[in-house]
Parts: sequence; C-alpha cells; structure tokens
Amino acid sequence: MNFRYSLIVSLLLGLSITGFAQKETPDYRPQYHFTPPKNWTNDPNGLVYSDGKYHLFYQYNPFGNQWGHMSWGHATSTDLINWNHLSLALPEYNNADGSESMIFSGSAVVDKQNSSGFFTKGQTNGLVAIYTAFVHRNLAPIYQHQNLAYSGDDGKTWQYYKQNPVLDLKSKDFRDPKVFWYAPQQKWVMTVSKADRQQAYFYESHDLKSWKFMSRWGRAGNTARVWECPDLIEVSVQGEKTKKWVLFISSGNPQELYPGMQYFVGEFDGKSFKPDQAYEEPEYVDFGKDFFAGVTFNNAPNDRKILLGWVNDWEYANDIPTGGEWRGAFSVPRELSLKRTAKGFELIQWPVSELKKGQKEAFSTQNLKVTSNYEVPFRGNIFDLELTLKPQQAKVFELKLLQSTDEETVLRYDVSEQTLSLDRTHSGNVSFNPKFASVEKVRVPLKDGKLQLRVLADKSIIEVFAQNGEKTLTDLVFPLKKEGKLSISSSGGESVINLLKINSW
Repeated sequence: MNFRYSLIVSLLLGLSITGFAQKETPDYRPQYHFTPPKNWTNDPNGLVYSDGKYHLFYQYNPFGNQWGHMSWGHATSTDLINWNHLSLALPEYNNADGSESMIFSGSAVVDKQNSSGFFTKGQTNGLVAIYTAFVHRNLAPIYQHQNLAYSGDDGKTWQYYKQNPVLDLKSKDFRDPKVFWYAPQQKWVMTVSKADRQQAYFYESHDLKSWKFMSRWGRAGNTARVWECPDLIEVSVQGEKTKKWVLFISSGNPQELYPGMQYFVGEFDGKSFKPDQAYEEPEYVDFGKDFFAGVTFNNAPNDRKILLGWVNDWEYANDIPTGGEWRGAFSVPRELSLKRTAKGFELIQWPVSELKKGQKEAFSTQNLKVTSNYEVPFRGNIFDLELTLKPQQAKVFELKLLQSTDEETVLRYDVSEQTLSLDRTHSGNVSFNPKFASVEKVRVPLKDGKLQLRVLADKSIIEVFAQNGEKTLTDLVFPLKKEGKLSISSSGGESVINLLKINSW
C-alpha cells in the first residue's frame, strides 16, 4: 500500500463511528435511504446479520465522489433503517508484482463453526468476507479472482488471508461471489458470475478456503449485457409451506426497455440450479431505471429474505447532481416472498416493517370521488403514501408527486392498457445527462377492479410498489423547486379513491 493510500486509510480508521464530519446536502440527501457520509458508493456488499446487528458493506471510493479506488465501506443497524457509519473495512492494496487490487463486490458470512480456522477456539461470531479482487495496472485489467478477509471483532478490523486468491480462473470477467451455508449437506456454496458468458458458476467448500466446481447455469432471459452480482436464495411461497430457490442476476441496462435486474425461480439440490421454465423472456425485479446490484442479507433472523439494491444507473451514475460531497444511495430494504400464479411463481417485494417505526399520519381520506383534479392537502418531499382506487369510468388516472409550478413526477395508470408508468421527464433537473429523462412502464392488471399502490418518496428517490408488491418501479428525481405539492387527476370519467393515506416522520 503506497503512502498516499496509507495516509487516507489511517485518517478514515481514526474517525468516530458516528460517521464523517460532513456538510449536509439538504436538497437531495435522503432521510430514510442509506447514503455514504461522503464520496461515491455503488453495489451493496457483504450483507450479513450477526450479534443483533445488520452489517452493510458497500462499494466505496475513499478519495472522491466518482467511481474509482474501490474499497468496502461499512455501516451497521439494528433496525435496517437507521445506520451507524463505521471506518473503512477493506481498502484497496498494492501487490508484490507492482499491480494493484481494488476490492470489488462480494459477500460476508458468520463462520459459526470456525470452519475456516481463522478464529479462536469456541468463537462462533467470526465474520469472513469473500470478495473479488480486481487486479490491474493503471486500470488496465489483469485478473478478477476471489479472495478472503476475516474479522474476529464484529467487523471493526479485518485481515486479508495470506494465501489469497482462493479461486482463480485467470479471467478478466469472474466476479461478485455470494456465499451461503447449505445446511442439508453441511457445506458452503458460492454463486459467482462468469460475466462475459452470462453464466452463474456454483462452487462448494467445507472451509471457505478450498473451492470445488460443481456446475454452471445461464444464458437465459436477458443476455444483452454481462451478468453480475448473482444471488441464490431459498424463498417462501405465500400461503404455503413450500419454498423455492430464486437466482438473482444484475444484467445492465442496454436500452430503455431493459431494467437492470432479473430473477429465475427453480430448484437447487446442493450442486446445480434448475429453473422451473425456459425463461426465454426475462422476469424483472424492478421496472424503474434505478435499481441494480441487489443482494440479500445472510443469516437474517427468522429466515427473513431481505433485498437491498443500489439506486442508480451506470448510464449516468457519475453525473447525478447530488452535490460535491456524496454520490450514491441504496433502496429501502425489501422483504421477499413468492406468489403462485397460473404462469408460475412471481416475486413479491415489500418494504420491511421496520420502516413504519416512527411514522405519523399526515393525511388520510376514504371513498373520495375524483372527476377531474384533486389537490391533496399535503406538502412534502419525504413520505410513505398508500393508495387504493377504483378507476370506474376513467380512462387515465394520474398521481402527481413533488409538484412545484412546472415540475412534477407523474405516476400514470392507463386503464385500457392496464399499464402503470413513472414519468420523470419534467421532474426537475433532467439535463445533467441526455439519458436521464425517461418514462418507465410496466403492465399492472387491476384486481377486483382496483389498483393498489404504495409510494415511498425521499427527496431524490421514488420507490413504487404496485398491487401489494407484485411490481416495483424505482427512479431518481432531482426537483429544483421545493413546494412539494401532490395532486390526483382522473380523465375520461370518474375514479373512486377507496383509501389515501400519507405518513411522514
């Protein structure tokens, strides 16, 4: 590690656990979505629960607010909403041959049985991080291989395994290991991406150090871009005692119609993954532009499956106008389940229940008829909104958020098409990148003639959950004005709002 890196890392390690000294960016820094205290972040990494705390590691640049010098930042929480910022966990480093290694994405596990031998006898809470080292010279790629680091003090300090790498194919596109404990065969399983082949590779180990290849699967769904950030988990089916395996893949955003994450439902026998269907057409996790690299927490209590994603898009990620200090945020943690349908199993996502803690009702109404435009008596840019409506004779229904004079972010439902769209073309600052202004659309059929929405607004983040989490849309917005008006309109006929409830903090 050279002197400049050593100096910066020393400064970071000396900071208080309450976070960096910072100048708050009042316009766009979210209140209940995680952001780094300063500088750049992208993928969430090493999500793990241990000793009553959720650990969030994340791709982080200690030196600036654009991508580079990838290392792992670190924060912890007891409720998944309020995060305690900790010192830098895994900094990039120099290699003996003069190359450098950035710390790319990966996972973390609690080595309860000390299978690795890294910890003292009897210790059951040792943490092991499994990450991709991006080996390069002046950013020219050499290899991507899998490595270990370990911590015996609840993630406060870390040591790199002296015999790294533990898995190396001499490839430039081999990354993002997600490791979990497979109890039926008492072993560790790694899902890792062979990115350029659009395949997930599966390995097994009994000590986290020696890995044996088992199988590979892929080239289904969206193969237009490289595959990244795989995650294989077992998810409960609603209303049943059944569980199914779900494989998540992040696959870029090659054009407007391609969201960034897809999923496949099937079976895993400890060796190979077999999907339930051919998946010639992709199944997407989120239909907005700004949800990517989502992964789940290992070891979460009560077998909870909790997904966290990066709220951004590589097409404009380095340009978003969040101010000079910080850049990048994460979604609200989402609880996952599956729903059995005639077409197969459908992923259901819902904000974790902890989000309701501390909320207060700001406005509510029921059985309200809307024939043209209704100005909601609420102002704000931080809220949790629930809406159930019956379009009746209406052809189009619109919920306009964060309105200020000529600015608005519009949720639009087309009754004949039964599609829900999120329109940010007039949301405020859309000129910082030509690919930012957009309208995202997803088919959302009515249920018993009704549309149910939950909308989370947090200054610069909009997350939409439709029909109790069957479809989601996540987008960034950057309003230039601060009036925060909210209105509802119905065109072509009358709509009935069965329930409108707005909570704030």
